[in-house]
Amino acid sequence: MNITGMLYGSKLLKLVDFPTSKVLGPEADEHQIKDMIAECGEVFVKPIFKGGVGKKGKSGLLGRAKDVGTAMKEKERLYFAEHFHNNTKAKAEGVTFEGAVPAEYEIYFSLSDSTEFRAPTVTLTHHGGMDIEELPADKLARIPFDPLTGLKGFVISNGLKKIGAPAELISPLVQHLPKLWDLYHFYGMTMLELNPIRMRSDGKGRLTPVACDFKCSFDNDDPNVARLGLPDDLDTSSYSNFELEVNELRTYQGQSDVFVINEKGTITAMTFGGGANALVTELLGDAATISSDFGGNPPYAKMHDISRIVYKYWLNQSNVLFIIGGKANNTDIFETFRAMSDALRDHFNAYGPQPLYVVVGRGGPNLIRGMSYMKDTLDSLGIPYQMFGFDSAMSEVVNFAQAVDAWMKNGGREIVAKQMGLSVQQAA
Repeated sequence: MNITGMLYGSKLLKLVDFPTSKVLGPEADEHQIKDMIAECGEVFVKPIFKGGVGKKGKSGLLGRAKDVGTAMKEKERLYFAEHFHNNTKAKAEGVTFEGAVPAEYEIYFSLSDSTEFRAPTVTLTHHGGMDIEELPADKLARIPFDPLTGLKGFVISNGLKKIGAPAELISPLVQHLPKLWDLYHFYGMTMLELNPIRMRSDGKGRLTPVACDFKCSFDNDDPNVARLGLPDDLDTSSYSNFELEVNELRTYQGQSDVFVINEKGTITAMTFGGGANALVTELLGDAATISSDFGGNPPYAKMHDISRIVYKYWLNQSNVLFIIGGKANNTDIFETFRAMSDALRDHFNAYGPQPLYVVVGRGGPNLIRGMSYMKDTLDSLGIPYQMFGFDSAMSEVVNFAQAVDAWMKNGGREIVAKQMGLSVQQAA
């Protein structure tokens, strides 16, 4: 689950007493907006998107107003604004009104687990704002730290000194930024980002960091997320029906992470493991229908339900059913393959056969037994297939699946249909 914006961000930051800009929700009336403008001098009007939606400011989805009339016009413009980013279209559901925070300095701060350092890592700079990704490396501090001791003030201090931050920034940031570790660590977050944090002056030379935008991601399987009491539908507006169905199968055992890549794709990849997911998703590109990770030793019933849903939504348009993963440590290959095979047989019985080529690449416990079960199922259904064991390079298996997809598009689908005894209409 992802959250962007200060509507909920301000509520989460208050749990750790981190200062935030003043925020009004979409229900705010003209009197409240007028009072905010009188207090802050200006308000920013921002659309509310469920889930993690980026690059809103660069797309013009930000309004500014110094009077109520302008604020209401911006509300009308942005209330149901649509935004397209990272192949995903999102529609706003209201706006927030956020008080301006005058400041000379803008701070960027993010906290996430780094696969490079194998530790939680802070990314920090005093050159914050929308163009953070364009900063050179010498202006951006990336600092791993020990999760057992947590985020201490000296980590922040050392990082700021390393990039030459002004001295007046260091003390207030050292006092406040370590609070964010408590929010990140104790509530099941996998990423927390504040950009910008504006350094507000009290007029006497003392600066206070004020969060003016918020973004975070949660591990949905972490029970600590429930402690926040967030609405169940907070992150569902941009999910497809397929993603919603699979997400309902989340349990303590087994992954069920899916994301639709291309609704017109022709390779449906059921991947096992985060490494396999990253490699396969990158190499398949637009040919893939979905990005998925079904690892974690899912039991038979869960894997059967997942397979049933995947087949229902994507098999009819697919040339290749691609089952791929690395060499598993604890996933029972026989149980997962038996579930996928039985679901495939059930799908053909319910919806009828179709031209399809199955490519399998896997390793792990009970591999031979699992492949044998799948082989018997595919033979009985008349589906052509190719299977690769743990000693095959995953990238080469992906290349093979792509070659099969190209062959199916150039006459292979009709050949397979003929071998399966299907009509021309069924091959189309």
